[in-house]
Amino acid sequence: MRQNPSFTLADVAEMRRVIEQNPWATIVSAADEGQVASHYVMMLDEDRDDLTIVGHVGRPDDLIHGMGERELLVVFQGPHGYVSPGWYGKDTQAVPTWNYIALHLAGVPEILGDDENLRVLDRLVERFEGRMPDPRLMWERPNDEAFVRRLAAGTVGFRLTPTRVVAKRKLSQNKDAATVENVIAELQGDGVYANPALADEMRRAQDARPGRKA
Repeated sequence: MRQNPSFTLADVAEMRRVIEQNPWATIVSAADEGQVASHYVMMLDEDRDDLTIVGHVGRPDDLIHGMGERELLVVFQGPHGYVSPGWYGKDTQAVPTWNYIALHLAGVPEILGDDENLRVLDRLVERFEGRMPDPRLMWERPNDEAFVRRLAAGTVGFRLTPTRVVAKRKLSQNKDAATVENVIAELQGDGVYANPALADEMRRAQDARPGRKA
């Protein structure tokens, strides 16, 4: 990912927030037959305060990616969307663009043992199913231990502490404040490219700009 100083995201707390709110990730690795990619839910390691993530892949994706033997690139993507040049003002020279947030975490993962993999799977189910009005958690009936362990055996859990991180938050930081406010207003509106989540991220980035009053 081409980096631009205007759009660099270096705040670990902000990167953790993006991961927490956007857990669906893409795993990329260089296999013998070429580049391969898979898509899985990832979570921050609850025992760490850095960018260490935990997750799992289904077999045989562990073999396809050479899990534990070669570097993985894990890509997280936050809200993104189209920005019309018409939002910059009638007399402003401009072309269309796309605003977005993306995080690239690279490193060689550590393979989890069976018991730790089960704990991660349990936490994953609890995180998402726990929001349901009548949650069906992993260990609750009608599931029994044999059923849970049989399904878990079809997965390979891992922990990745990245050795390389590239994060980018392209949210019109290179535009003047009035233009940014207009883009935010358009994204919050009811037009064909309305995108409230992206507008919220732009507001967050705008408020974090140097010299911005709290």
